[in-house]
Amino acid sequence: MSTRVERFLAHLDGLSGGVEPQFWPIEATASGHKGLTAIGYRDMPEDGLLLGVTYGLSLTRQESWRLGRPELSISVRSDDPAWVLAIAYLAEQLRHDCPFGYGDTINFGEPVATGSSLDGFVVFDPLAFGPDDATVDVGDDLPIVVVGMYPTYAVEREFISENGLEAFWRLDWDPYDVARAPAV
Repeated sequence: MSTRVERFLAHLDGLSGGVEPQFWPIEATASGHKGLTAIGYRDMPEDGLLLGVTYGLSLTRQESWRLGRPELSISVRSDDPAWVLAIAYLAEQLRHDCPFGYGDTINFGEPVATGSSLDGFVVFDPLAFGPDDATVDVGDDLPIVVVGMYPTYAVEREFISENGLEAFWRLDWDPYDVARAPAV
């Protein structure tokens, strides 16, 4: 019988078509917790994109997680692993405080990566995973549900807070572009 992590990685391997990922371990900052792993795929789901996924957030338990436990994903037009490491850092830091539900906004507190002014995220459907691919049965009581992390500006997070995620999503902006101007 395969382990939980083996099942998750086998699922990712199936989606990537055998593209070899890069792994970055993220140490736990609180005693009694396991670290996380940031997993990065270059040119996924298409050329020029960097796909990042976390593993380890879903080992945590939150009362609000009733249909699945999240792992975070990001897909950006960049080759800078800082984007993947940023979502892993947030997963590690916020694993007990943030449910990572659709519409949740997170202030990163500084630009996420060199060459970009984006300084936070909003959580929504992952662009790189189809609906059936975003839910992964790993043999636990709840599946892993991969959610998307979209880089945002503070003004966009304010807009989401005031108008909702759906209104923001309908604006003219490229969710892959890490050098884009604010959409509002």
